[in-house]
Amino acid sequence: MGWTDERVELLKKLWMEGLSASQIAAELGEGVTRNAVIGKVHRLKLSARAKPTNTTPRARPAPRQAPRRPAGPSAAPAAVSPMASAAKPRPAMPRPQVMGATALAMTPDLETEFYVAPATNELFIPEDKRLSLLQLNEHTCKWPIGDPLTKDFYFCGQHSLETGPYCDFHSRRAYHQLDKKKR
Repeated sequence: MGWTDERVELLKKLWMEGLSASQIAAELGEGVTRNAVIGKVHRLKLSARAKPTNTTPRARPAPRQAPRRPAGPSAAPAAVSPMASAAKPRPAMPRPQVMGATALAMTPDLETEFYVAPATNELFIPEDKRLSLLQLNEHTCKWPIGDPLTKDFYFCGQHSLETGPYCDFHSRRAYHQLDKKKR
């Protein structure tokens, strides 16, 4: 499709008459799309088009109601008129107020079981061997122990392996060898 002088003049005329881009595309025919009309109007820098000749306001269609699903697999669908379903407001579901990240927020009505990892024995570090963040260096184990927001927080501090930041004990905890499944 090429924009000939005749097509461009027709486009300008129809645009100034207030036709929409879709209507102009239909008038021009032969593979002219709405987007092609809009693009050409912008490249020609045409001013805002005139008000449409049809000034009667369009009637907006009523919003469609979502189809109701049956309560169970054996329940037969009931014939419910759209007006009857719109007349009954749904009761508001109480939601717990949550602040902060909500990705793992629990709702009280859900009963779920959680996986609890088996407790592992932590390596005992004597108090004189416990290190703070400022005492760590490239040869000390950087495994954190405890809650960082408490004063009892410390790092392991034992001699680290040359292959990583942790001692032998904490390396085994951090890096699990996955068994490759045989196919």
